[in-house]
Order: sequence, then structure tokens, then C-alpha cells
Amino acid sequence: MKKIAIIGSGSWGVALATYLANIGNTVKIWSFAEEERDLINNEKRCKFLPEIQLPNNIYCSTSYEEVIKDTDFILHVTPSAFTRNTFKQYKKYIDNKPIIICSKGFEKETLKTLDEVIKEEIPEAKVGVLSGPSHAEEVSKLIPTALVIASEDEQILQLIQDTFMSEKMRIYKSHDVKGVELGGALKNIIAFCAGLATEIGLGDNSYAALITRGLKEISRLGVRLGGKYDTFYGLTGLGDLIVTCLSEHSRNRQAGKLIGQGKSLEETKKEVGMVIESIDNIEVAYQLSKIHNIEMPIVETVYNVLYENLEPKEAVRNLMTRDKKEE
Repeated sequence: MKKIAIIGSGSWGVALATYLANIGNTVKIWSFAEEERDLINNEKRCKFLPEIQLPNNIYCSTSYEEVIKDTDFILHVTPSAFTRNTFKQYKKYIDNKPIIICSKGFEKETLKTLDEVIKEEIPEAKVGVLSGPSHAEEVSKLIPTALVIASEDEQILQLIQDTFMSEKMRIYKSHDVKGVELGGALKNIIAFCAGLATEIGLGDNSYAALITRGLKEISRLGVRLGGKYDTFYGLTGLGDLIVTCLSEHSRNRQAGKLIGQGKSLEETKKEVGMVIESIDNIEVAYQLSKIHNIEMPIVETVYNVLYENLEPKEAVRNLMTRDKKEE
């Protein structure tokens, strides 16, 4: 059994903590908020997962040093936008421990993936990426889930596989760090579009087309950025895309629905109440598509809905009436 540090007390961080504690590990969670710390420690509850009673072998602190000290590895589970700043605050306590990125997104200002952010701060850092189709609500309830751990370091792959594997979770190994990370980040965009499609009354035929052509766009950009083609048709690409597009658990899908109702970005963020990675990811993917001259009509169209006041139904019409092409 391992001693594990989790940086981030949102729904995914607490879900991972709950799962790992339930299979016998000791888990310490870092939170920036004292009220979240106290709720976890005193009542064994998390406000983002109200149905879950947390195991006793979870402890929460607002001190990075206290959380990271005497642990075997670190799970980084903060929103992408806060990754660099948060990492800067705790990197002095790492002491060569592996850092497993569990967030899904980009650093918007630099267009960098999160493994690049960590490596910029500590070039010699031991880094892995954990991704795949995994709603926090289900992982916290021990519903069977399959994920992928990607790293260039074989010891990290073995460590995470050995620690996480149980009859409730299956872990596959990959050396394609870039592909696994990009699959997890880019699928959020298509999930946002799925919510939008739901709200304007599109049907199953439309969802099938969106997921299939969306996956094509994701893989096209992902391969250009260094990922392997096959990775995008595995758990972190196709698998995560399916679960995020079709589930009511998905914040990104919910955000798309709210935009489809005519709500503003600010109103949408307020109503969802948690970080919506897809909104930043849309802007990043749009910029990357232009930089690398990659055709991404779905990404470009949803970008225009968000930032150029394109009406959603007009957006669908634009996509459906594009020039004729071979598949």
C-alpha cells in the first residue's frame, strides 16, 4: 500500500482519493480552501460529491509541505489554468517524487500541454499523465473504470499500474505522453458541442456525426502536436469522448447546453459552479489549428459561436453545407 499526495480538492481529486483510500492506501489532499479542508476532515464529505462518505484514511491540509512529506508520489489535480502557479508553490517539496498529471487541458496563455508546463519548471521532473473515460461521480462510487497511464519512465508506469489496479479499476500503460494528454484535453471541446447540440434539438444521427468527425479533428491536431494516431482511438481519445459527450455528469456538456439556451459565458460559468476546461480548450485548439494550418471545422465553428456571436443553428447549417469531400 502506498502513501499518496493529491494536489487539488475538487471533484476529481477527491474521487481519486476516495478510490485509492478504499483499496487500502493512505491519502493526503491539498486544498486552497480551509472550509473544504474542514469539511473533508471533520465530516468526511466533499461539497462536489455530496452523496459520498469519505474513508477515514483520507486527510486534508492547506499546507503543501504537510501533504507531500513522506509520500510515494503526487497526483496533480488542479484546473489547468492554475497548474503552473500551483506547481511553483509546491515544487520545492517534491524531492524527486513522481508527479502524475490528472488534469485535462492546456495552459491557455502559452498553448502548452501540462506536461510541458511541469517540465519547464523542473526539467528533470519524473512525470506521468493519467487519463481516460472517468467521471468523478462514478469513480468515487467504485463503479468499474478503465484508464491509461502514460510516461517515458517505465518505473512510473509500473508504480501507477500496481497502485491503482483492482477489480474496480483497470490501468493500461502507454509511452505516448503527448497523445494521452491531448486526447483528454481536446475531447472536452466536442463534449461542449454535444451539449449545444442537445439544447437546439438535434438527434442521434447528429451526435454520431459529431463524435465521429470530432474524433477525426482531435486526432488530426493531436498527431501534428506529437501524439500517435492509434492513441486517439483508445481510452483517452474515443473512450473519453464517448463518456463526456453522452453523460449528464459532464460539466463540458452542461456548459454547451447552457450556451445553447442563450446564456453568456459568465452566466454559464456561474451556473456550472466548477471549472469548465472546454471553454479555454476551444480557444487554444482554434489558435493551434491556425498556427499549424490544420482544417478543424467543428472547432472553428464552435469558436465562432462562443466569441463571434454565431447563432448555434446557423453554425450547424454552416457545417452541413461545407464543400463536398471524401471521408
